[in-house]
Amino acid sequence: MAQFSHLLAPGKIGKLELRNRIFLSPMGSNLADEDGITGERIRAYYTARAKGGAALITMGSVSIGYPEGTSNIRQESIAEERHIPGVKALADAVHAHGAKLALQLVHAGLVAMNDMLAGRAVWCPSVPKTTKESGDMAQGFLPEEAEIFFAPFKKMGPPKYKVMDAQDIEQLVQMFAGAAERAKRAGADAVEIHAGHGYIISTFLSPAYNQRTDAYGGSIENRTRLLCDVIKGVRAAVGPDFPIWARLDAREHLMDDGITLEDAKTAAYLAQEAGLDAIHVSAHGHTGKGATFTTGQSTHTPGGFVENAAAIKGKLRIPVITVGRLEPEMADRCIGAGKFDFVAMARKLLADPELPNKLKEGRADDVRPCIYCYTCISQIFFSKHVICAVNPATGFEHEGQTAPAAVKKHVVVVGGGPAGMEAARRLALRGHKVTLLEQSDRLGGTAQFASIAYAANERIVNWLKGQLAKSSVDIRYNTTATAEALKAMAADEVIVATGATRSMPDIPGATRANVFSGDDMRRLVLGQDMDRLAGKTSLLTRLAMKVGDLTGLTKSPGFIRLASRVWMPLGKRVVIIGGELVGLELAEFLAERGREVTVIDEAAKFGTGLQVVRRWRVLADLHELGVTLVPEAREIAIGDKFVSYVNPNSQTRSLMADHVIVAQGAQGEVSLAESLKNAGFVVHVAGDCTGVGYINKAIADAARIAAQI
Repeated sequence: MAQFSHLLAPGKIGKLELRNRIFLSPMGSNLADEDGITGERIRAYYTARAKGGAALITMGSVSIGYPEGTSNIRQESIAEERHIPGVKALADAVHAHGAKLALQLVHAGLVAMNDMLAGRAVWCPSVPKTTKESGDMAQGFLPEEAEIFFAPFKKMGPPKYKVMDAQDIEQLVQMFAGAAERAKRAGADAVEIHAGHGYIISTFLSPAYNQRTDAYGGSIENRTRLLCDVIKGVRAAVGPDFPIWARLDAREHLMDDGITLEDAKTAAYLAQEAGLDAIHVSAHGHTGKGATFTTGQSTHTPGGFVENAAAIKGKLRIPVITVGRLEPEMADRCIGAGKFDFVAMARKLLADPELPNKLKEGRADDVRPCIYCYTCISQIFFSKHVICAVNPATGFEHEGQTAPAAVKKHVVVVGGGPAGMEAARRLALRGHKVTLLEQSDRLGGTAQFASIAYAANERIVNWLKGQLAKSSVDIRYNTTATAEALKAMAADEVIVATGATRSMPDIPGATRANVFSGDDMRRLVLGQDMDRLAGKTSLLTRLAMKVGDLTGLTKSPGFIRLASRVWMPLGKRVVIIGGELVGLELAEFLAERGREVTVIDEAAKFGTGLQVVRRWRVLADLHELGVTLVPEAREIAIGDKFVSYVNPNSQTRSLMADHVIVAQGAQGEVSLAESLKNAGFVVHVAGDCTGVGYINKAIADAARIAAQI
């Protein structure tokens, strides 16, 4: 505990005593039953985080007026008496594990999708301003995603707006007050008033949305009036000792006319004076821009809201909660430095519900890391429930944990990438004898190469390696799997997780010396099989990379990331053919290292393989870095120091290129699995060898297969 003495210290909000400073952040999950009922599935989801040691479970996006004012298809609610029993069962379950329960109360206002679908007018402070500035969210959707996302809009006419009058405001106050009173009767320990993220109260706070000229518009004091009315109404309903806090946006990013930090400091102070026991600091932004979701709300910047939280805390006498990509080490330092008092974690507690307990037990290296891929958050855009790329149990907690195997077997896992490592780890936990065969001298598979361009991947690769090192799995390096070898090992069942093959596509000029395939880049960066690059690299380059391999330096993605900022054997102008996940991550990596990068593809949309929220982030970053994206390019051909193509107008165009990287050609490869089946083995196939699906598919496949054996 000494390592995290501040983070794990008890704390208080009002009279609410909390066992540590870690909260499950409120987050829409789409796990509720129909009609907003808190059922078994969502109860299991929250209970897992309570059991894992979080001090407070915040039930996210709880409707105060269901179905009015709701934005998601399976949004939980406390709007009516019929919602109380489900919440009561959840409160009892959370309390049984020593945690407290808070309900985040929300009315969606302008983004109340269910109101729009039903033809109801959405509540707002003012009719939204028309603007010449358009958003870019739609541009980030792949065609199949756009079909799902926009399907509900096709059923709706133009949105109807209800500018709230005095009667509406009083009704809203009573809705919040009634919901809070029901939450208290249901056994909740606190309520959070959602006053951020584009919902009804935040639109009153924001000068971008609030054009009123009455007592609820104009100055920040007036714009905070609705929030203060709600706080006073809730306080009257629940009494003086029941904790109440509000979630506020410290800024509205990507908006020149949005909430500023100065606005937020004033609003927080006024809310404190109205009766709050704490302030929860978050952020928001332009609702039409995809990057909003990774600047506000779920920031991609480590500790992205810390300084704002500290500035707000400096104006208050009540505790401050904050959120925003805070690793335990950073959160502990910041709490110790007095920048905030409690940290709300969402993504990290989805990846590992046991994080608080593991920290308390001195097992920080056992915490399964979040890789910030935004798989969890992206689901909501397609009316799906929350999941996690690295923790396949998230959203499925009600199905129970994997039980010990009834019959212990000898299972041989072929391939040491994420799928193979996760399968081996899980099988060993179930009690099987497990042998892992890896044909190279290291674990990680393609993910170790991907970790160089996207550093967060290294976290899960290293975690899997660490878990295997502590397990009973017998790892055999530099070993090729054959039917004869498996028979000699007396394997009962086999899992083939050998990954995808990467052949060079049939592109004219692809054999030129300045052209690298995906496998060429992997060899170059990792320093493996360098002799195969004799015609593409200098002798000095090959020797340098061989030395890196022999000394183990190229086994460290962190070292390669650092060294590549000083030297890379690539020219100034790089054209990448292939606009999927690999191509875009590589483009960002190279552009950050001073290369002039162009990505070209036949596809109309870039970013397949990236979850939509992270795709918005990557596309925004590429734009900032000056990377050129060329979609819908036909007849791509590689010439001498150039790449030619035909654009949608049937015009031939050329791009200057010192080097060309072909980030295409990956495909599943099951020939080994088929040969082993033909030899009589019981064979399972996991990961990219069944079709490229990246880490989330690899981990999910591994979990499913390990549970079946």
